[in-house]
Amino acid sequence: MPSLNALRAALSLPSGEDTNFQTLEQAQALLPDVPRAALKAAALNLLARASLPDLPAAASLLTSLAATLHSPRPERELVGWLASVTGGRAELRSSWGDPVSSAGTPNGMALEQRLTYEGRPIGSLHLWAEASWQPLFLLATEFAKLARLQAAAAGAARRRVGERLLEALLSGDLSGAPDHEVGTLAALRLTQTLPRGERSRESHVELLDVLCGVGEGYFQERGLKCLTTVRGDKALWWWACHDAEREATGLLSALCAASESGFKLGVSAVQESQAQARQALEQAEQALSEVREPRSLEVFSRPDPLREVLASAAARALTGQLRDRLSAADADGKLEQTLRRYLTHRGSLAQLAQDLNIHVNTLRYRLGRIEDVLGGQLSEPGFVARVYLAVAAITDGER
Repeated sequence: MPSLNALRAALSLPSGEDTNFQTLEQAQALLPDVPRAALKAAALNLLARASLPDLPAAASLLTSLAATLHSPRPERELVGWLASVTGGRAELRSSWGDPVSSAGTPNGMALEQRLTYEGRPIGSLHLWAEASWQPLFLLATEFAKLARLQAAAAGAARRRVGERLLEALLSGDLSGAPDHEVGTLAALRLTQTLPRGERSRESHVELLDVLCGVGEGYFQERGLKCLTTVRGDKALWWWACHDAEREATGLLSALCAASESGFKLGVSAVQESQAQARQALEQAEQALSEVREPRSLEVFSRPDPLREVLASAAARALTGQLRDRLSAADADGKLEQTLRRYLTHRGSLAQLAQDLNIHVNTLRYRLGRIEDVLGGQLSEPGFVARVYLAVAAITDGER
């Protein structure tokens, strides 16, 4: 263990009361007035010199640890390595708490370290072994992060294949669909409206893609075939279900554990095959529109009696007229966006303003502008009914 006076000498400081240190944090606490960069360089030099007799063994240990990342299944290899070296039990878990890989038998105290990447949780590493293995455990957590990221990259490549198939199914191309595969579709929308700015929009879609990966991982770890994609402002999952409602509830729990973002989840009824994917999407969107509280879900339970009316040519023509008026008054589309959310919102104006990330007075102003542009009052049931039919009409481009 290097001494404090040795560190002072390396920094050309006068000697004083002496003690030993083992980490950079301890050295910083002992010499708080020394610039961190200079302290780090000197302390690392002393720590390395003190460790010279043990460096060959440490290098061999690190080489074998790093080798786990080059295996076809790095998470399993790393956990097995840690359990074997410490003589305890090691376990790697997903960000929502599911065991990803485990090995060994508990032998001592429990150690736990959460794994994060760019502020986002990606899992946790656990070890039950003698307390003396804690330094090695902390080192292993850095390799565990890399193992999780490697697994995520492999999952993303696999997910792209599923995206193409799901997009084809939703577009009506059934050439790749199996004849009989019972399934369910879930649709997620963030409570924050899809931004119009390019950079903000990219961040919004990136978060949806991250959530797609979380859901795909959840289903994969349960042996359930899953297709997922980001479509417009929604993340979608189609999975071959066994117990659809229980699996949907598990999906919600996994998403809540992996992200603090506000979102709502709509789930379709069970479909007889992937050939019904478009119908499943309509059901999931209807269920999504009925979700009241953030970070909760609704399961489709009944058909919408207005569905055929909303899909009619007359309703689409009405939609075009309404959009022309609103876009002429507001090229940015904020009025139409606000009107859509207002017509499907069941709570207070204050809650809707919060969902739209605007002040409630701004919301009231926009609603007033909408009334002026469309020539009616949103308090009049007849006017609202006509506006609802125009806004809610489903066009092929929005499916």
